[in-house]
Amino acid sequence: MIRDTSAQDQLLDTSASKRRRRWIFIGAGALLIVVVALLVPWLSRALSVDASVSASRLSFATVERGSFVRDVAAEGRVVAAVSPTMYANSPGDVTLKVHAGDTVKKGQVLAVIDSPELKNKLLQEQSALAGNEVDYERAKIDARQKRLQLQKAVDNAKVDANAAERELQRNREAFAKGAVPKMDVDSAEDAKEKADIALKHARQDMNLDKDSLTFDIKAKKLIRDKQKLLVADYQRQVDDLNVKSPVNGQVGQIFIAPQATVAKDAKLLTVIDLSALEVEVKVPESFARDLGVGMPAKISGNGHTWDGVVGSISPEVVDGQVSARVRFAKGDKPEQLRQNQRLSVRIVLDHEDNALTVARGSFVDESGGRYAYVVHDGVAVKTPVQLGPSSIDKVEILKGLKAGDKVVISGSDNFNGAARVAISD
Repeated sequence: MIRDTSAQDQLLDTSASKRRRRWIFIGAGALLIVVVALLVPWLSRALSVDASVSASRLSFATVERGSFVRDVAAEGRVVAAVSPTMYANSPGDVTLKVHAGDTVKKGQVLAVIDSPELKNKLLQEQSALAGNEVDYERAKIDARQKRLQLQKAVDNAKVDANAAERELQRNREAFAKGAVPKMDVDSAEDAKEKADIALKHARQDMNLDKDSLTFDIKAKKLIRDKQKLLVADYQRQVDDLNVKSPVNGQVGQIFIAPQATVAKDAKLLTVIDLSALEVEVKVPESFARDLGVGMPAKISGNGHTWDGVVGSISPEVVDGQVSARVRFAKGDKPEQLRQNQRLSVRIVLDHEDNALTVARGSFVDESGGRYAYVVHDGVAVKTPVQLGPSSIDKVEILKGLKAGDKVVISGSDNFNGAARVAISD
């Protein structure tokens, strides 16, 4: 007997089946809505960007408003503000009295030059000076003698004039009484006139000769004074054969052997004045235009930090750098510093209390300061900016950004100039 399929048939509750299917559809729809809600922003962002870069390859910084100190850092070396070099003022044999590193006092003899020719020349000029002194004194004696003779001539002429005056007076009185003829009166008048002329000429001769004698004495004196100056110059040169230290300090480099024969103007040695030290730094040309004498600085080294001030700036640029000297403030010489020792110097160029800044990064050079990538909801957006001065660790923002903006400061070269770049975790 063939069995039918009645045993496989099941009686279904049609209303319950419909309700179950409805709940399945409702759940699936809700799940679909949730998935779509999650995917739509991601799809929108993914479709709107030009590239995607991992955040691990980037560096970020937040734009802030606050104090901004613009400065420049450089490595410097300690140099002496005063470091004179001694030279030989005359050829000869040199005997050194000190060694490199010796402490010396101002005026101390460092070396002695033996120059027989210079010493002999001094003796010759001293002898010539003695002769000039004799000529000068003789000229003064001769002038006094001649003045006495001229004065004697004047006095004699005055006596003769007085005698002629008295003789003329007697003749006039005698002529009035008829005792002498008119001829005697005329002769007396002529004699009186001759005596007056002789007195006048004697006085003129005395005045002229007095001027001439004064001129001769002055000429002799000028010759004597000129010789004195020449002797003083040779005496100075002989004194300079003892090479003396111009400052208190230490002997630096010695350029000759302990016993050596040198030519005129040969370098002998240097003296370093350690009481006045400075730090010589090389500043990049881009910062040099803002550098000025008197700017404050910080000098650090040996575990210490000292205040400094820019003392001088070189007027020329060498290999893209400008040389400047920073002296220690307050005039205090730091201890344990040596010539040519390396120190770090930070020069403060400017200070602002309310500036918009961001950490300095490679984006400054990569973009040329024309744009920056600002991060919004995981997307870096290329934003035009205007950058101002920069310091060691910050750069000032003039336009394009605001406080709180998150900026890609390093690694933006991976964006290849794209306008919008997605940043993945």
